[in-house]
Order: sequence, then structure tokens, then C-alpha cells
Amino acid sequence: RAPLPGVPCAVFHSSRGRTGLQGLLSVRPSIRRILNRGIAHRKHVSVARGLLRVKGLCLVTGGAGFVGAEVVRLLAERGDDVVVFDLEPDDERLAGIDVDVVQGDLGDALAMDRAVAAHRPETVFHFGGMLSVDSEADPVASFSANATGTLNVLEAAIKHGVRQVIYASTMVTYGKDIEGQTIDDTTLQRPHLFYGATKVFSEHTGLWYKRKHGIDFRGIRYPGIVGPGVKTPGVAQYNAWMIEAAVKGEPFVVWVREETRHAILYYKDAANAAVQLAEAPLEHLEREVYVVTSERPSPSAGELADAIRRQMPDAQITFEVDAERQRVLEDVERPIDDSAARTEWGFAPRYGLDDMVTDMRQ
Repeated sequence: RAPLPGVPCAVFHSSRGRTGLQGLLSVRPSIRRILNRGIAHRKHVSVARGLLRVKGLCLVTGGAGFVGAEVVRLLAERGDDVVVFDLEPDDERLAGIDVDVVQGDLGDALAMDRAVAAHRPETVFHFGGMLSVDSEADPVASFSANATGTLNVLEAAIKHGVRQVIYASTMVTYGKDIEGQTIDDTTLQRPHLFYGATKVFSEHTGLWYKRKHGIDFRGIRYPGIVGPGVKTPGVAQYNAWMIEAAVKGEPFVVWVREETRHAILYYKDAANAAVQLAEAPLEHLEREVYVVTSERPSPSAGELADAIRRQMPDAQITFEVDAERQRVLEDVERPIDDSAARTEWGFAPRYGLDDMVTDMRQ
């Protein structure tokens, strides 16, 4: 391809054997169209050491995913420049957002380093990774995406002057030895699932990088996330899929007992919490990683089904218990105290059960 006007030609070799700008960033076709129009039509583009550098304020790993895309939307709507780093970018989730997309693997240290070096973000929102069911099936791939991926993000961050990393962790970091306790930010983390183990590793890796290098590392331990378009399987995904099936007029079989309670949070509240935590003054924070939830006590599967039927009386919802998934959820389900997040940085979820159903219907 002919070089852009005024841009010195530079060739880079990626792990996938590509050259040129594609080898540097593996950009999506939509981004190639932007660059091919030339420098004058793209703000924050500069030439340094012979390469084209697109500088963004925020980089979101997993930014084409379920919650990550909503983080991208919030940042873009308030006028921030945003770069998405994702293994398999979903153009549908990012439709209508002015954003640059870099396709890459979190477990590839070189790909992550190049993306951060090229864009020089101020903040990285780290939402990429592999969820629980896939992690149980392939722990090697899970360790690469979740543990090594976080290490790669942090290494690139300190190397290229990133000020802040916001990390998406999970309640699945809890498991053993919490019988009868209320879960809060200081509860012992002994996960049952491999996914939870990689998240504990990543949390403590971030804390070490903060102590050693001074990076502003902050995280949120999310409960089950509810919202439209969830594709990745997980032990608690029945919450989102139950609503979505009803909206589509399809039957749905819930794999837990009706009385099973599980902490949930709507995806819009989850994304807003990440942005809100990133903006919180450091002097207001007494810790680095926070638990959050929506309704207290956590709603049961039967209560969610009732909320759906209030708006869609013909919803076809039945319950057939899967013993293994039931056990996993019972092991981690305890009352949750997220008062620190509410007090220290103003976490305040807007969506209850009825609000979630209403919003997903729209």
C-alpha cells in the first residue's frame, strides 16, 4: 500500500507475520478507512520516530465486550478519545461510537506493548479476559488471557507512562471458608473456580505494581452482570438470558432453584461504576479494590422471574436444577456489604429488577 501523505514509511513485523501499520496494530477495517483519509482528517495523530501514532486518552481492553463496550460508550459520549483493544472486536456493540479499534491478544506481550506505546493512554480500563465456564474447560488459555494478560497490561503501562489502571475483577474470587459471613472488601479470597484464581492473582499483581512502581491501580469485584447480548457462558448467566429469552418470546430453563439468590448488577451500572471509580480523588479512597452490588438482599431467581412476568405475562420460564452450577453459586452467595464503595466514591446503582427488565425490553 502507498504510504500516507507526509508520513515516513516504516515496516514492523508482528507475531502474525503482518507488515506495515497492520503489523503494528492489526487495525480493523473501519480504522483503516480513517487512516487512509490522511492526517488532516484525524485528530491526535502525530509522527514520531517514523511511525504513525494515534494518541488516545483511554484504552479499554475487552472494549468490544459486554461491559467494556458500555465503558467505551460512556467515555466517548463525554468527549474522551478512546481506543479499544479486543481479541475479536464486535462491530455491532461499537456501532455509532467514534472509536479506534486494535485487534490483539491480551496474552501477547508484544501486541499489548505496541498498542500502549502507539496510543499512550492516560488510563487503561482492563475488562478483557476469559470467563468462568471457558476457564474451567481450558485453564491454560484462561491463565494466558487473565493472569498473563493482566501482567502484560501492567508492564506496558509502567513502560509507557500510563497513569492509572482500572481492573474488572469478580465476586468469584470468594469461595472457601466464608460460611455465615457477610462479604465485603476484606473477606478472605479462596476461590473454587480457576477463573477466580486468575482474578486473585491479577488483583495482587496490580497491588504489587502499585507498591513497586506507583501506578494508580484500582479495581471492582463485580457480581453477576445483567444486560442484553450476553454470549459467553457463565454459571450465573441465567439472570441475563432469562430476561432476553422472554423479550424474544422464547422459552427458557433456569438451572438453579427458584430460591437461589445471586448478587447482580446491570451492565450500565457496572460501566458507570468503573468510570466513577477512575475519577474518584485518591485521597478519598481507603483501599484499591471494592465489592459492588445492586439490590440488598440479592434477588432470587424466582424474584427475577416474577419481575419478568409482571411486564411479560406470557414469559415461558421453568426451573430445572443443574447440581454442579447450583453448588458453585451456593458456595459464593452471601450477604454483600458494599458500603465502602458507596461512601468513598459515591457508588449508587440506578437499576433494580424492574428497571433492568424495562431497559432490556427497550
